[in-house]
Amino acid sequence: MNKNRSDNPGTNKEEQERTFKGLCISGFAMLFFTFILIPIAIGAVLMEFLEQSPEVAVPIAGVLFIVFVIGCIGYFTQEPNEARVMIFFGKYVGTVRKTGYFWVNPFITRKKLSLRIRNMDIDPIKVNDKIGNPVLIGMVLVWKIKDTYRAVFDIDSQSLGTTGIGSISNAALEKFVRIQSDAALREVTGRYAYDQTGTDENELTLRDGGDEINELLERTINERLAIAGMEVVEARLNYLAYAPEIAAVMLRRQQASAIISAREKIVEGAVSMVKMAVNRIEQDGVVKFDDTRKAQLVGNLLVVLCSDEPAQPVLNADA
Repeated sequence: MNKNRSDNPGTNKEEQERTFKGLCISGFAMLFFTFILIPIAIGAVLMEFLEQSPEVAVPIAGVLFIVFVIGCIGYFTQEPNEARVMIFFGKYVGTVRKTGYFWVNPFITRKKLSLRIRNMDIDPIKVNDKIGNPVLIGMVLVWKIKDTYRAVFDIDSQSLGTTGIGSISNAALEKFVRIQSDAALREVTGRYAYDQTGTDENELTLRDGGDEINELLERTINERLAIAGMEVVEARLNYLAYAPEIAAVMLRRQQASAIISAREKIVEGAVSMVKMAVNRIEQDGVVKFDDTRKAQLVGNLLVVLCSDEPAQPVLNADA
């Protein structure tokens, strides 16, 4: 699907961006020609031939005036990171990327495109993750136009709200990017669970995936936008949460997991401390325990160390 069409048999070589090779000269030089030389020529013709041969002077002056009017149409200014797609009576003749003030054939239609980096905030959408839990997920997308030919001619501008041959607005481009990004986000979200499912400790999840999830998301969106000549600079998740209908249940699950993990740490530390205490008592010969008394001591120490509430001491007052 993502194979470059220029590699396919029978593909027209025109279906790719190329540099405009036609006449594109400095606009300042043409200003001298259009606004100084032509008016002088018109005045000279009228002064020289109008009284003697008006039937010759008027047509010549009229032709020069038409040349003057046509010459005034061909000027354009181009800033850095801008491009002009040149269309000559419906035929693509190249793209101008150089900056400055220029003059081209006035009959060439010039479609202006911005090549600058653009930001897009994709609002959170509700998607089911790998195990079917509904989650809300959103992202920030940074993109730009890479191939001007595809950006202008490979997108159906009428379906995106614009009309005209080779005409496409920034709003239409952004709408296309938003739709494709939404589809890619749904695809990536469906491959992974929101959180650990408990079957694999090394499982990649949306919550813990970080850079790996972002790289996969960027690659997936790039595959979709490449067909329209656009490139993703960065794609990064900026919002991730359970959907409201299951958020409370999942919060209790996370709390339970946290309590279990904390208890495991407490028990592990308590066992280590009890072992150290019993060994130290035996090594120092403080007192000798039989197995029954040792088990009782271990039990008491574990109760003290693992209890949530401070232990209440009980004194044996038997005589």
